[in-house]
Amino acid sequence: MTDTRDFDIVVFGATGFTGKLICEYLHQSYGDEPEFRWAMAGRNSAKLEQVRDELGVDSSVPLLVADSDDQGSLDKLAGSTRVLLSAAGPYQQYGSNMVDACARLGTDYVDLNGEPLWMKDMIAANDEKARASGARIVFSCGFDSLPSDLGVHLLQQVANAKFGAPLPRVKCRVKAMQGTASGGTVASFKGTMASIKADPALFADLINPFVLTDGFTGPEQPPGNEMIFEEDLNNWSGPFIMASINTKNVHRSNQLLGHAYGSDLVYDEMILLGESKPDAAGGDMALDMTLKPGEGPSKEEREAGFYDMLYVGSNENGDSVTVQVYGDRDPGYGSTSKMIAEAAICLAQTPKGHGGCFTAAPVMGEPLRKRLQDHAGVSFTVL
Repeated sequence: MTDTRDFDIVVFGATGFTGKLICEYLHQSYGDEPEFRWAMAGRNSAKLEQVRDELGVDSSVPLLVADSDDQGSLDKLAGSTRVLLSAAGPYQQYGSNMVDACARLGTDYVDLNGEPLWMKDMIAANDEKARASGARIVFSCGFDSLPSDLGVHLLQQVANAKFGAPLPRVKCRVKAMQGTASGGTVASFKGTMASIKADPALFADLINPFVLTDGFTGPEQPPGNEMIFEEDLNNWSGPFIMASINTKNVHRSNQLLGHAYGSDLVYDEMILLGESKPDAAGGDMALDMTLKPGEGPSKEEREAGFYDMLYVGSNENGDSVTVQVYGDRDPGYGSTSKMIAEAAICLAQTPKGHGGCFTAAPVMGEPLRKRLQDHAGVSFTVL
C-alpha cells in the first residue's frame, strides 16, 4: 500500500463509540502486518492514548491531534494519509471541513454518514475540487448504505448477465434484524430534524429520492411510509428506518454508473412484518432518543445482533433475481465498524481513477463486496 504519504489509513474520531470499534477491528485484523501503516486521530491526545491502551494497540501506532474547527490541523491530517476514515459525526456538525481538506489535497475519504441533506451540500461544494485533485470522497460506508448499495449492484450485474438488461423494479425487504442504535445516530437524526425546523423548505429534499442525483429525476417512487400487503411476497410490509438514506444512495450509484440499473429504476425499502396484518410495525432497529454521543450497545448486544435483507428485482416479462445480504453482527455498530474499515482498506488498494464525490458501488463494487464476505461477516448470496 505504501507511497509517499506517512499513512495508508487514519481513523479520525478514534475516541468515539464507533471509532473505538473501528480501531479495535483494524488492530485485531491487520495490526501485525508490517506494511499496513495506520494512525488514530482525534481532538484530545490524552483520550487517544487512553483508548489505544484500552484496546491493546501497539504504542508504535501514532496518535494524531486535529480539531474539526481548526482547518489547519485538518489539512495537516488529510495530507498525511492516503485514506481518511472519518467516524466523527454528526457530520453536518463536524464533517464539512474534513471533506473540504480531503477534496483539496487529493486524499481519499470514507465515512459513515446517513445525512442526505449534508451530503447534497458536500457534493455541491466539493465534487469539482475532488475531480481536480483526484480525491475519491466516498460517503455512507456503514450499514447505511453498503448492504443496499452493493446488494443492488450485484443484483443488476446478475440481471444483465442473465437477461441482457437491468431489472427496472427492485424491492429491498428486511427479513429479520436485531440491533440498536447509538448516541451518534440519535445525534445525527436530531441534527437533521433541527435543520428542517430552521428551514422547512429542506423537508422537500429529505423526502426526495433523487436529491443526490443532480440534474436527474426518475419515475415516481413508492413512499414506503405505511403498512401494505404485497401479493407477490404474501407478506405485510412496513416502513424501514434506513430507507430514507439507502434509497437515495442507490439512485446516486445508478447515476454515477451511467444508469447501469436503467433510467426507469423504481426502488424502495421496507421491513417484512408477516403474513397476518400486525397491530403496528415492529422488528426495526431501535432508536432510543435519550442516548448521547459515545453511548451504544454492549459487546454482548453487538455480537447477538444480525440482519437478513432480501433484494428482489423483476420486470414485466416475469424475469426476476433475488439477492440475500446477511450480516453477522448488529447492523449499526458491530457490522458497521467492520464494513467501513474494509472499505477504507479496499479504497487504499484500488488504483486511482478520476476523483469526485461517490457512493461505494461505482468506485469499489465487486472488490469491496468480496472483502466484506472474506473479512467482515457480510454475505451476498444470489438465491
